[in-house]
Amino acid sequence: MVVSREKTPTAQETFLQMAQAAGLRGRLLITIGLLILIRFGIFIPIPGIDRAKFVAAISNSPVLGFLDIFTGGGISTLGIFALGILPFINASIIMQLLTAAIPALEDLQKNEGEAGRRKISQITRYVAAGWAVIQSTAITVGLLREYALGDPFWFVPETVLALTAGSMFVMWVSELITERGIGNGASLLIFVNIVASLPRTLGQTIDYAQTGGRQAVAQVVILLLVFLVMIVGIVFVQEGTRRIPIISARRQVGRKLYRERTSYLPLRLNQGGVMPIIFASAVLILPQSLAGFFGSEGTVSQVLVQVANALRPGTWVYVGVYSALILFFSYFYASLIVNPEDVSKNLKKMGSSIPGIRPGEKTKEYLEGVLNRLTFLGAVFLSFVATVPTVVEGATGVTTFRGLGATSLLILVGVAIDTAKQIQTYVISQRYEGMIKQ
Repeated sequence: MVVSREKTPTAQETFLQMAQAAGLRGRLLITIGLLILIRFGIFIPIPGIDRAKFVAAISNSPVLGFLDIFTGGGISTLGIFALGILPFINASIIMQLLTAAIPALEDLQKNEGEAGRRKISQITRYVAAGWAVIQSTAITVGLLREYALGDPFWFVPETVLALTAGSMFVMWVSELITERGIGNGASLLIFVNIVASLPRTLGQTIDYAQTGGRQAVAQVVILLLVFLVMIVGIVFVQEGTRRIPIISARRQVGRKLYRERTSYLPLRLNQGGVMPIIFASAVLILPQSLAGFFGSEGTVSQVLVQVANALRPGTWVYVGVYSALILFFSYFYASLIVNPEDVSKNLKKMGSSIPGIRPGEKTKEYLEGVLNRLTFLGAVFLSFVATVPTVVEGATGVTTFRGLGATSLLILVGVAIDTAKQIQTYVISQRYEGMIKQ
């Protein structure tokens, strides 16, 4: 087999490893098989619902259309996986906010090692189960009950049980993919769900261009060019890093003197990857979902309707709130991934330092400043990429991509890059295992 001595595996080496290396091939097959299983589960119907009336009722709902993309068509097909991975994502948001606010949870995450992280994961599963029950109850009572064919009394608990069980199964599959497959399970499930809606969206766009004349063709071309530029920009930001030089002091072990060594501390421009976008989208969906579930009667419901109308894609309020949420979750994720205080302590213990910066508190302050600037630039770019295509959609009048806009584009590109990097990591590990055996 051809083995590259470069740091980054070539495409030839990557595909050879994917085909020949038993460990990597097994992980890929597990991932593909589980993703196919979830796709089949989307089309297992919930019994006792008049589907024809339901599909006709939700065909013009932008909120349910947006949710339908994230669930891979589970809502429009009324499958048992209609909730998909959304309860688990919402539970992850809640737990990460609670971890930052509650010292006991923060201690579990930072000081208890692997046992603490497993405990937090278990709590997250319980929160996801509770959230799935709440969300499935709201969907059943507020949306599905009027389309029930059988006894309405038994319809509610049966449907809630089916939706909750389906969501928990999807959560288990996502964790199984993360543990035994390739990539992050939750992100890959969302990725596959978005890809599943692409043929329908592209077909509607082609029909719009064919029936709308030259003006429609020009509008579609402009929108596609904007998407192409955004993809290039996303790749640059996802790959962008700031390398901070690190110098290791001289040290003597026995009679052997080790010279100063220079290395780098890489800080990514976008530490949180695609997760700030996913979390910001999940928060934006919440008021729109509640408004759709509970209608417009009552003071609370009227307020929810007004909030939902203000947060419709294309409005300035939507752009501002979306950008603020992306900025918040970018800083939040950066604080979870990189802790300047821990990094400065570790550098001091190893006898390493940043040139021109004193070890200890000064190193911590320097890293905080660099990390804050990088996170701000990354969040501003993510906000720009997330909102510009929506504005262009409104300007051109092409609404066939509504719901499958910049948010979905960011998720697709980000998940693809992260998964490709993990595959490359396995290829590199296989390369060095082969060198050791030789």
